[in-house]
Amino acid sequence: MHRRIIAPGALAAAVLLLAIPASAAPHSPGAPGIGDPYYPAYGNGGYDVSHYDLRLKYQPATDELEGTATLVARTTQDLSSFNLDFLLDVGEVRVNGAKASFTTSGEHELEITPKTPLAKGTPVTVVVRYRGVPSSKQAYGFTSWHRTPDGGVAANEPEAAAWWFPGNDHPLDKATYDVSVLVPDGTQAISNGTLQSTSSRLGWTRWNWRSNKPQATYLATLAVGKFDITTGTTESGIPVLNAYSKDLGDHAGAARASIERTGEIADWLAGYFGPYPYNALGGYVPNTTTGYALETQTRPYYSPRQFANGTNVSLVVHEIAHQWYGDDVSLKRWKDIWINEGFARYAQWLWSEHEGEGTAQELADYVYASHPADDSFWTVKPGDPGPENQFDAAVYDRGALAVQALRNEIGDEAFFAILKGWPRKYAHGNASVADFRRYAEEVSGKPLAALFDTWLFQASKPTSAAARTASVAKAGGTVSQPRSWKKIAATNGVHEHGEHEHGEHEHGEHEHGEHGNGEHGNGEHVR
Repeated sequence: MHRRIIAPGALAAAVLLLAIPASAAPHSPGAPGIGDPYYPAYGNGGYDVSHYDLRLKYQPATDELEGTATLVARTTQDLSSFNLDFLLDVGEVRVNGAKASFTTSGEHELEITPKTPLAKGTPVTVVVRYRGVPSSKQAYGFTSWHRTPDGGVAANEPEAAAWWFPGNDHPLDKATYDVSVLVPDGTQAISNGTLQSTSSRLGWTRWNWRSNKPQATYLATLAVGKFDITTGTTESGIPVLNAYSKDLGDHAGAARASIERTGEIADWLAGYFGPYPYNALGGYVPNTTTGYALETQTRPYYSPRQFANGTNVSLVVHEIAHQWYGDDVSLKRWKDIWINEGFARYAQWLWSEHEGEGTAQELADYVYASHPADDSFWTVKPGDPGPENQFDAAVYDRGALAVQALRNEIGDEAFFAILKGWPRKYAHGNASVADFRRYAEEVSGKPLAALFDTWLFQASKPTSAAARTASVAKAGGTVSQPRSWKKIAATNGVHEHGEHEHGEHEHGEHEHGEHGNGEHGNGEHVR
C-alpha cells in the first residue's frame, strides 16, 4: 500500500473542490463509440435508448425513404452533446421538444447538441426528421441496404440500422420498437415482431409492426417489396408470419418447404433451450442477390440462393436457434460472437442427430479429425477471433466443437441444464464468454478455465491428449463424414463477413452464410 502525503495548501484546495456542488461540474460530449475494440466507432456513449418509434414512407421505384424517428432514452452522464449512428440526410432534430443543432462526422456519426445541456439520469426524447436514398449511402466502403427489383431490404451484421434509422448501433443498447411504414398499395412492408394493423388510403398502405421485447439494432429489419405472406400458429401457440418475394423463381418451392417448418423447429428447440422468448415468429425471403441469412429478431432474413440446391432446413434451425442464443441473450462485445454462432451451429448438430444423419459427437469427431494441425482453421480463436475472423468458419465449426467438449467434460445432465438455464438467466440482456464460463462452472460444479482456454482461446489444434480428455476423436484413425455434414457446411456461406471485403454490398459475412470456403461449402454465411 502506498500512502500519499498531501501538502496543507493542496488539502485546502481539495476541501474547496468538495464544497462545489456537483451541478457545477462541466457537461461533456458523449463518446462517439460505445467502447467495443472490434468496432470502436459503433454505438455511442452517454445515453441508453429504451424505445424506437419509426414512422416511415418508402417509394420502391426510386428507393427514397423519408421518416421521423422518435427515440425514448435516458442519459447516463452529464451531456453537452451526443451522437447517433446514421447515414441519411437529416432535416431537423429536436431534443425534449426544442430544436437542436446537428452536424455529421466520421463515417456514420450524427452529432447532436441540445439547446440545453442534459443532466445525468434525465429522460430524453429525441426526434429526428430525415430522408434519403439508402442504397446511395456507404460507410467503410460498403452498404447494408440491399436494393431489390421491387424495393429494398435492411439486413446485415454487425450493422444495418444506420441505413434506415438513427440509433445507438451496438447490441449493448437494446430497446423495444414500433415500426410504421407507408408504401404504395400492392406492396408489403415486413419488419420484426407482430403486425398490429394495416390501413390503406389514397393509393398508399401503412403497415404497423411492434417488437415488445428488447432488440439489438442490428436485429431490426425492414423489407419492402411484393411478397406472398403466410400465417399460422405453432403447436405451442406462437403466431407465425412468413413472407416470400413473388419473384423467387425456381427457388420458391424449396424456400417455402424450408421456412414453413419454422414453427415446428421453434417448438423442437424449446425442448433444449426453454420456452421461445418472443410473441412472434417467422422468416422472410426477399429477392436479394446476397448469399447469407441473418437472425433478425422473430423473423430471420434468408437469401434466395440458399435454396438453390433444394430445401435447407438446417439453415432454418441455425437462425431460429439464434432467437435464444444471440437475440434473447446478446453479446456484450463483438468478440463474444462464439456464444451466438457456436451454439447456433451446435443446434444444427442436434438437429442432425434428430434426423438420424449423424450425432453431435460424430460431427465433433469429424471436425477435429478433418483439419490437420497446420490448417489455418486452428489459428482462429472462437473465444476472441478478431474482427477480421468474426464470421470465419472456425467460429462456427470449432465453436461447436468446443460446445461438445464442454458437454463431454460436465456430462449431459449439467450440459442440458445450462442450455436451458442460460437464456433464462440473461433473458433480454447481454452476456460475455467469461459470463458463460462462470455460469457453466456454477451449474456443473467443475473448474472449466483450462477447457475453455484449450478449445476457445488457443491459436492451435488441441493436442491428442486434450482431445482424449474431452472425448473427441478418441478412437483415432479415419473418421467418416456424417451424412448431415454437407447440409450443415452449406450454411457456412451464411456469414461471410469480410468487413473488410465488403465489396459493393456487404461486410463479408455480412453476407451471412455460414462460411463457405474450402470444404466448408460455398454458401454465404449463416450469421
